[in-house]
Amino acid sequence: MHSSFMPPRQVKIGDAAAFVGSTPRAIRHYHEIGLLPEPERGGDGRRRYGYEDMIRLLWIRRMADAGIALDDIRDAFTEDAASAGADSGGDGEGIAGVLERLEETLAAQEAELRRQRTVVRRMRAEGSRMGLLSGFVTERLKNLPEGSLRQADLDSLLVTERILGPLGAALQAARFVALATHPALREESDRIDDAEEALDDSVVVDDPRVARVAAERHAFESALQAVIEESGLDEDDDALCDAWDALHPATADDSGGDEDAAGLGSGRREAGSMSAVDAIGKMPYDFSPARLRCMELAEELSARDALKRSGR
Repeated sequence: MHSSFMPPRQVKIGDAAAFVGSTPRAIRHYHEIGLLPEPERGGDGRRRYGYEDMIRLLWIRRMADAGIALDDIRDAFTEDAASAGADSGGDGEGIAGVLERLEETLAAQEAELRRQRTVVRRMRAEGSRMGLLSGFVTERLKNLPEGSLRQADLDSLLVTERILGPLGAALQAARFVALATHPALREESDRIDDAEEALDDSVVVDDPRVARVAAERHAFESALQAVIEESGLDEDDDALCDAWDALHPATADDSGGDEDAAGLGSGRREAGSMSAVDAIGKMPYDFSPARLRCMELAEELSARDALKRSGR
């Protein structure tokens, strides 16, 4: 007994899209870019798709699902037609090159997905904000008592990581480890921060308070550095640098440049990051002239002490 069902000889665009798992809009786009030839139209002016059209649409869908760009799919069909005419019996070098590039792209995407999963796991383990910092930084901070780090600490590390990369932020983290574990230091740090913020636009640069706060900042930084050295955090810095260098060997491009002034060449900055000089020039800080002068005086005092220690 023969079935009374007779398949259609041609279908409209909606049926074609439904069969191949696409959309009418996508099929119209295939026509626009020359990937699928325009089919004949029926008496109602609508496109009609036959068997060969559907076969081509199915292959297009499979290739697109594999990640091949539409332009490359079009070139592959063109190459197949040329190969068939020449009786070469197979794909040419063009599609082979496309597939090679695609595989490289997919490998890069896999690596990016692995990186993202690592960040998500770190966020779940360490807390969302801290986990967004690099593993080099969070590893140094994760043993601190809960709540001992402030949001401002994490903000500062985030900025440093953008400017100097993960290693620069990990080295800066020693400061926040010391502050988190020495309440008296934290209290003094807060006092000096408040004094610096008080040097607003209403204070002239030669106001005596500017020099006084600069001296207090210098004394605090000296005391903080002493605590860092006594607690062995500076030795951890050396180990961090060695570990970073092992993971990121220096190259010929890492020599010289203003960004190396802090001992952090481009080989030690985050991949894809701008130079430290460029980054600093693009990061706004709303410091008054008096506060900037205070910072300069504190730096001069530090440089003077360094010269004394070196015996010059």
